[in-house]
Amino acid sequence: MDPKSSLETLETTSWWMRGVLVNQKPSLLFTLVIATQLVEDSVVKLDRICREANVKLVFVRSYGLAGFVRVSVKEHTIIDSKPDHFLDDLRLNNPWPELKSFVETIDLNVSDAVAHKHIPYVVILVKMADEWTQSHSGNLPSTREEKKAFKDLVKSKMISMDEDNYKEAIEAAFKVFAPRGISSEIQQISNDTCAEPSSNSSDFWVMVAALKEFVSNEGDGEAPLEGSIPDMTSSTEHYINLQKIYLAKAESDFLVMEERVKNILKKIGRDPNSISKPTIKSFCKNARKLKVCRYRMVEDEFSNPSVTEIQKRLADEDYSGAMGFYILLRAVDRFTANYNKFPGQFDGGMDEDISRLKTTALSLLTDLGCNGSVLPDDLINEMCRFGASELHVVAAFLGGIASQEAIKLVTKQFVPMLGTYIFNGIDHKSQLLTL
Repeated sequence: MDPKSSLETLETTSWWMRGVLVNQKPSLLFTLVIATQLVEDSVVKLDRICREANVKLVFVRSYGLAGFVRVSVKEHTIIDSKPDHFLDDLRLNNPWPELKSFVETIDLNVSDAVAHKHIPYVVILVKMADEWTQSHSGNLPSTREEKKAFKDLVKSKMISMDEDNYKEAIEAAFKVFAPRGISSEIQQISNDTCAEPSSNSSDFWVMVAALKEFVSNEGDGEAPLEGSIPDMTSSTEHYINLQKIYLAKAESDFLVMEERVKNILKKIGRDPNSISKPTIKSFCKNARKLKVCRYRMVEDEFSNPSVTEIQKRLADEDYSGAMGFYILLRAVDRFTANYNKFPGQFDGGMDEDISRLKTTALSLLTDLGCNGSVLPDDLINEMCRFGASELHVVAAFLGGIASQEAIKLVTKQFVPMLGTYIFNGIDHKSQLLTL
């Protein structure tokens, strides 16, 4: 690829985008820009343009057997982050009045063996947690010994060894040990300066402001209840009653949140109905899983990276290849700016290109504050042998990774990568660098 063509293409795109942005709202034209095979100067320029327009941006570059993917956006908020592992929202250690009342109607000492086998583990654990706190000054199990003692307490209530409901209760006992209230991450989001809403606030931050009010008032330290319960050994009657109690509480919390959202919208001069009920309901259901991703400007990362992190990765045998390619992918762009070609792009002069690239890479490391750091000669030689080629298998793989990140950004589901994803086809590694 001619290095000049990359710059010329970007300059044309830049003027076109700037012209568009003067006349129309960019949000109506662009949800996302995906930029491929750009050199460093072009990357910096396009990142600046997209940030000014508040447009999401994904960079992808395939270079020989290496490449990278990097997301850049001022702020990306996610309601449905879909974490791989997350505790059911059962409130076993902090039951609300209706759940308490239901639990109190069930006797764990019932003489009927069939009935005893079909008490839901939610009921068993709420009762056991209450019994434990009464004899431990209101405290839940915290140490390993206490947790084991709690499980033994649950086990002692079994009247036969084939009671699956009690086995489920013992396996789910860790849900009782979970801290009450919202997580530190949700607390941090609630305390964010953006959670002080204004007329320019996004729907997400308006709902976060409502969540903050809810947690401090009706929620008594908790987020709105999700309202679902997992499968468990239980009689049909008990399970349906439990479902109704959880659904009723979730609906009650949603109505409170809806009213708070409307009040905040009125306060900031917006239509009280501008945030739909399904949106608020989804927010309530996922209130414990909210995510806010903020990305550094590419220009800031390039000019002021974390020197400590770079040195740490270069010294780490497992990450040295990824860090080396990160440096060299930047070094080849400096090389291109100086010599008007990519290293190894043309036949002949390979030794000279290797020497020049090595000097350029060392100069870049010095500029980054990594004096004394060096890159392996083998890696530098490989970059020159690549000759800026774009191998179809590497391009396809990186395109797949970029597509996955694009879908996350557009749908606002799952969490996009934070940092620069480096593909190392020589060592068959994919690693993430946060600089």
